[in-house]
Amino acid sequence: MPTAAATIAQIQARSFQRLAPWVKLPPNAIKAPHEAPSYFRRVVGSPEALNQGFFGRRLDAVPNSEPVSNNLGITPRAENYSDWYNELVLRAGLADYSAVRGCMVIRPHGYALWELMQRALDDMFKATGHQNAYFPLFIPKSFLEREAEHVKGFAKECAVVTHHRLMADPDGTGLMVDPESKLEEELIIRPTSETIIWNSYTKWIQSYRDLPVLINQWVNVVRWEMRTRLFLRTAEFLWQEGHTAHATYDEAEQEALTILEVYRRFAEEWMAVPVLTGLKSEVEKFAGADHTYCIEALTQDLRAIQAGTSHHLGQNFAKAFGTQFQSQEGKLEYVYATSWGVSTRLVGTVIMAHSDDKGLVVPPRLAPVQVVIVPMGRDEETRSRTIEAADRLAADLRTQGWDGSPMRVHVDKRDKESPGFKFNDWELKGACLRVELGPRDLEAGTCVIARRDTGDKTTEPLAPGLPAKLASLLGEIQDGLLRRATEMRETNTRRVDTWAEFEELFSGEKAPGLVVAHWDGTSETENEIAERTRATIRCIPLKGLQPEDDQPGKCVLSGKPSQRRVVFAKAY
Repeated sequence: MPTAAATIAQIQARSFQRLAPWVKLPPNAIKAPHEAPSYFRRVVGSPEALNQGFFGRRLDAVPNSEPVSNNLGITPRAENYSDWYNELVLRAGLADYSAVRGCMVIRPHGYALWELMQRALDDMFKATGHQNAYFPLFIPKSFLEREAEHVKGFAKECAVVTHHRLMADPDGTGLMVDPESKLEEELIIRPTSETIIWNSYTKWIQSYRDLPVLINQWVNVVRWEMRTRLFLRTAEFLWQEGHTAHATYDEAEQEALTILEVYRRFAEEWMAVPVLTGLKSEVEKFAGADHTYCIEALTQDLRAIQAGTSHHLGQNFAKAFGTQFQSQEGKLEYVYATSWGVSTRLVGTVIMAHSDDKGLVVPPRLAPVQVVIVPMGRDEETRSRTIEAADRLAADLRTQGWDGSPMRVHVDKRDKESPGFKFNDWELKGACLRVELGPRDLEAGTCVIARRDTGDKTTEPLAPGLPAKLASLLGEIQDGLLRRATEMRETNTRRVDTWAEFEELFSGEKAPGLVVAHWDGTSETENEIAERTRATIRCIPLKGLQPEDDQPGKCVLSGKPSQRRVVFAKAY
């Protein structure tokens, strides 16, 4: 005869499997849940959770009742940060694994976030004089061979097309590559587009009057990564890549710095992620670049992440493709070039910068849903009234707008889920504000507002001033997330002057955050530091984090003279 506790546990397990079928329970979970692994016990919870109505249908319809605190099984960050990240991406409906190794499916919720990033960046590019174009996916192998450093940097990651046709297998069991369809020249699926673009620029640029050329494209690229992670590192990813041509070195330098500032502004003002701007070392710079600028962010597990790069390419590609122009003085000169890009890695950066153990936290400027309204009712009549009120409020919020656009509002009218389930679901998906609206609220002329960033809840009147109040809260959330991330970075930035201190910080598995130390400027020392500690130079800051960082000193490893401090970290 099963005990009462065992019976409750079995009911919990069956209910959980119905509500969360994406979690694969062990075979014995229903029969003997006490023997299931810890994640099952954490996800299913206690008998009290069942009584509160989370695992079954709603047991009561009391408006504004507290949602059950349950994160649908996401591993806590403190327990395993990597598992937390992967589970959040999957459970929040941002992306999924695909049938192709190393490639991901970006689901609608994740793509909506990327679209908002695209829209903001595209406006910023066009405001600085750039136009969009499109260049081919396929690049002749001979094009890559023209720039030695460039091809060396990407050769091991290239996907190569060798044939152009399939045929039926002779035994009739499937398809095979037609051996007669071998291409005269192999085609590379673009890992980046410098070479195919500069082939066109050579035809377009003849005179100083043709300059500058300021072009961007939004495309997919393929780099055959061996160790992949959703959004952060995949074999195929989406990005924008800008490619510009200029008459002088200084004009190209100004372009590279202009885009660096665009990226900085976007990261801090839209993503609410503070970034360091600086130069990459010779070891870390883009293959084929004269020098590379970057923005670097810090994630909650105290690893650095490169969020964007802007490259001054000098005349390397112009010389490789013979791109010359006649100057105002009548001389034939090679043009100067830049390239720059950010990718869907920015989505992963936002997740890692702000999200918590309940799920996704997104700054309002990039949130697919800024406000979700959850109407509630005990029966069809009360539900109908609260839904009508929710629709009216949603229309008012869209009219009110925020940050120059209609507010992105969703009314959750699902009738087969409890309010508690919906509250948890929208916390998981990262809606910035939740409006709880039940029949008692309508009678009182109020609603309950819950903030995703802090969890604070307030009761507000259903009055004409409510849309403006919610717009103000969105601004507070946007500013607060940047402030919180900045404080986290400052708390986890350390300055060291001795190798013993440096080695101690990087000795464990956990990352220590940003470590600011002197370096003698040589690739040999940089490589030795990386080999001994797995720490890399993230950037040589354009301006020191502190005034003393720009002062000379002694290299933390070699003891040789150092011009200034640089930033080291373990990185993604």
